[in-house]
Amino acid sequence: MNPSTLFGRLLDDGADDLVVRATDGAVWSMPIGRWLAPASDVDERVLDRATGPVLDVGCGPGRHVHALSRRGVTALGIELSPTAVRHARDGGAHVVEGSIFEVAPDPGCWSTALLLDGNIGIGGRPQALLCRVAELLCPTGQVLVELDPPGAATATAEDPGDGTDAFRIRIESDGSTSAWFPWARVTVDSIAEPAAAAGLTVEDRWTDGDRHFCALRRT
Repeated sequence: MNPSTLFGRLLDDGADDLVVRATDGAVWSMPIGRWLAPASDVDERVLDRATGPVLDVGCGPGRHVHALSRRGVTALGIELSPTAVRHARDGGAHVVEGSIFEVAPDPGCWSTALLLDGNIGIGGRPQALLCRVAELLCPTGQVLVELDPPGAATATAEDPGDGTDAFRIRIESDGSTSAWFPWARVTVDSIAEPAAAAGLTVEDRWTDGDRHFCALRRT
């Protein structure tokens, strides 16, 4: 099944019993319940660092865009899943449907880009993703990124040559599985290399609860 189709079905069902499986058998949870809920306290503290206008890459059902809008901050989401776009728009979010590698909304105007909920993994090429995002930032722009913890075990890499782990994954829930698609996982201690290759520098790293983040700034 197309990953976007299964993801959309699970969003509509409000599923909370799904996992992501890598080709080597590594498994981790996919917290759809958190994504469908309003922004958490941790989310809100990350958004405290965001200066508008904000571009949320892979916004899903839109909780970050919704939270920023409630603050009066201009924000736009980009999302590939039509169902996620519908959820986000139903909540009042402004969202463009499509891939960040194909959609180029207002390049050079964004003060902040968000790569939260593991979205640094989109496309399986973190360096390419960060290069693309950097192209859309204003000269003083920043990227707020959610990362895996330092030293975290990740799936066997098809090494992309930038210090990160790239591999193929699928979504599984209640006997339904998606087709395999490329993804990447980047830890707090491995973000500097792909960031530097994209013309970004690590400005800050922090942990909030069990989640890990960094701020990247254009150099």
